[in-house]
Amino acid sequence: MPNSSSISEFLLLPLADTQQLQLLHFWLLLGIYLVALLGNGLISTAVACDRRLHTPMYFFLLNLALLDLGCISTTLPKAMANALWDTRAISYAGCAAQVFCFYFFISAEYSLLTIMSYDRYIAICKPLHYGTLMDSRACATMAAAAWGAGLLYSLLHTASTFSLPLCQGNVVNQFFCEIPQILKLSCSESNLREVVLIIFSGSLVFGCFVFIVVSYVQIFMAVLRMPSVQGRHKAFSTCLPHLAVVSLFLSTGFFAYLKPPSISSPLLDLTVSLLYSVFPPTLNPIIYGMRNREIKHALSRVLQYTLLHLQ
Repeated sequence: MPNSSSISEFLLLPLADTQQLQLLHFWLLLGIYLVALLGNGLISTAVACDRRLHTPMYFFLLNLALLDLGCISTTLPKAMANALWDTRAISYAGCAAQVFCFYFFISAEYSLLTIMSYDRYIAICKPLHYGTLMDSRACATMAAAAWGAGLLYSLLHTASTFSLPLCQGNVVNQFFCEIPQILKLSCSESNLREVVLIIFSGSLVFGCFVFIVVSYVQIFMAVLRMPSVQGRHKAFSTCLPHLAVVSLFLSTGFFAYLKPPSISSPLLDLTVSLLYSVFPPTLNPIIYGMRNREIKHALSRVLQYTLLHLQ
């Protein structure tokens, strides 16, 4: 078996067995990718161009859209290229870059979703202090902390994973480079550094999850105490998109990494990985934009402004 010093490329899991099905998957992934680019691009444009959306909630939504663009652009273009050209190869450096970028965007997004739950908590439970606690400086600091946490998390895991000696071949049973699949190629069954990092990461993930749950318990209690039905409806309408996005992100991620090994198979792993790496970045802008009148009005104004200047 080759060791890590002799591995120049990895072989990814093909999306299908025949070239015809590979081409079908290419067009399917291309459609999904274009929907994700369009949705997240429209939200980014609306928030950036409309001053009325320069508020903490929409500032964090802009960051979420950018992270979603980065996340889906890390995995799908290479998968589409491999499907189109009927190949499986990815270079060693390309695999390391894909691992780094994917875990950077995923972990930064999880951090940002935690911050967004805090934003909703302050807006509903402490509205009189919202302007003070969520001023522009505080928002910028929290967003920078989310991106920085993602960078540190990804750097530690990528460095630890690719410093391991690999002697179990170069076949990655996934359509993109993923740490659990790379670890299966390691010469040793376990690595102390990676075990420590996994425990540390698990603690952080659980801590963020508890923070989100506690925030929403407080939010729901505050909303149910509101005397006005219209007020309760407005409060719920600002929270439901974020709650839906968090639920989608956590449910697909938890199932991908915590499913029992006894039910694991290449086809199931491929399906689950598509769910947690492709669906959230594609559906997030739909979830936020579908019920949000402010975004719809902002996009309408941007479109009218663009058409006027083209005439």
